[in-house]
Amino acid sequence: MAESTGFTRRHFLTVATVVTGAAGAIATAVPFVASFKPSARAQALGAPVTVDISKLEPGAMTRVERRGRAIFVVNRTEEMLGTLAKDADRLKDPDSEDSTQPEDAKNEHRSVRPQFLVLEGVCTHLGCAPMARFEVAPADLGADWPGGFYCPCHGSKFDLAGRVFMGVPAPLNLPVPPYRYINDNTILIGSETGNS
Repeated sequence: MAESTGFTRRHFLTVATVVTGAAGAIATAVPFVASFKPSARAQALGAPVTVDISKLEPGAMTRVERRGRAIFVVNRTEEMLGTLAKDADRLKDPDSEDSTQPEDAKNEHRSVRPQFLVLEGVCTHLGCAPMARFEVAPADLGADWPGGFYCPCHGSKFDLAGRVFMGVPAPLNLPVPPYRYINDNTILIGSETGNS
């Protein structure tokens, strides 16, 4: 009787069964492993946000959203920056000692670079959304209004650095989120490390 050294039907069935079983195991494992990855919505809610400031005109503001909160980015003019030192005696926390901001934004202008202000647009009283009121001395806010942010819910007022005025319900300055400059035209909000 001669010995067969070729590929038999039994070998073919064994290889086909192993390959089919392996493919089935991989097809079953991929969705299971993928379920450990956070959803795109969850990633977007916590992920840093980039803001292009190259087209933001002086005196203008843009809004973005991060973690369900409005973030204000303001391109302050020299006149706007000039008002910051004048009203220190009217502010609850002029040196931002009790307020939230990164260390490199703990200064008079509450920003990494004086020109661009980055704030969370959430009033520290009850979480309403303050409005940008950059005009000086409008009739509804009074002749001493230097420009800043006004919360229409309960009348809290903040200057052009997000610092809260005395005599209003808000207890703290508007928070400054962690952020950094990626380059001269781009801010990354939600990350403090890197270029500034």
